[in-house]
Amino acid sequence: MSCSCEGAIKLPPNVTIPGIFAFGDSIVDQGNNNAIKTLVKCNFPPYGKDFEGGIPTGRFGNGKTPPDLIAAELGIKELIPAYLDPNLKAQDLPTGVSFASGGCGYDPQTSQLVSVTSLSSQLDQFKEYIKKLKGAIGEESANKILSNSIHMVVAGSDDLANTYFTIGIRREQYDISSYADLMVSSASTFIQELYQLGARRIPVFGIPPIGCLPSQRTLAGGSIRVCAEQYNQAAQIVNSKLSAAIDSLTQTLPQSRVVYIDIYNPLLDLIQHPQNYGFEVSDRGCCGTGNFEVVILCNKYSGTCPDDSKYIFWDSYHPTEKAYKVLIDQILQKYINKFL
Repeated sequence: MSCSCEGAIKLPPNVTIPGIFAFGDSIVDQGNNNAIKTLVKCNFPPYGKDFEGGIPTGRFGNGKTPPDLIAAELGIKELIPAYLDPNLKAQDLPTGVSFASGGCGYDPQTSQLVSVTSLSSQLDQFKEYIKKLKGAIGEESANKILSNSIHMVVAGSDDLANTYFTIGIRREQYDISSYADLMVSSASTFIQELYQLGARRIPVFGIPPIGCLPSQRTLAGGSIRVCAEQYNQAAQIVNSKLSAAIDSLTQTLPQSRVVYIDIYNPLLDLIQHPQNYGFEVSDRGCCGTGNFEVVILCNKYSGTCPDDSKYIFWDSYHPTEKAYKVLIDQILQKYINKFL
């Protein structure tokens, strides 16, 4: 339960952040999809190449992911486990777990399309978790952990990239503005339900510049694979509506710290100026050709680049651990005081 890690972020003496919880999609899925029947999983090489012992855990990358990095920076623990991990122990419960499922979105259709755990089912698992926590440490201590921990919400990329643009089932029903309304309405409901269950510190991550993800460049960026501007504009529309909705939720939920986290601009700057951050390659992933390989297409036969520390992306959709570190450091410096 304790952390040998020396947290880089020093909290004020009267402030504690006992745990990190994560909800949403593959960016914060610590291996939950290993336990369900879906094609959206990555518990095989070369995933986990730079993880402890080079083990593929089901994290969608070459190493650690944002929940791990945030927990370590705050001195909580080295790794945040998946809630569905069969090796999860009672002593892991108080410091946080991830309920996230790669391929999930705010739109219920998104998780149905690829048979993964929806946000509403993640909430059911959270309720089950709370019962276990109260059983293990008592109601009062459990409530203190819930109210002081960080509950990350990271979703929406798959709604736009997959459900709306690539598969296109929602494009016949909605223009992008009304689809953004559907996503934001679902996000608001989810945040309120988290609050009802005792969560107070809730960072909600905006949509990244999805048009610049290597897979989306390949699909929609033309022969020279430029960033797909229409996709990026859609992300910005959702982000402006999501940010406004979060501002109004903060006014209506007493003692809440619901904070919109801008990931769009930091990641775009990283992609446009990789050399400023010690990277060389920003338009393709390290796995295979880097243009389209992700999950089952990124496998032991794909091959990888010689040095993934030069790459912002690990596969055609997910950043490398090094890129996550750059982003998480920026985010914590900018936003941590809003949670105190």
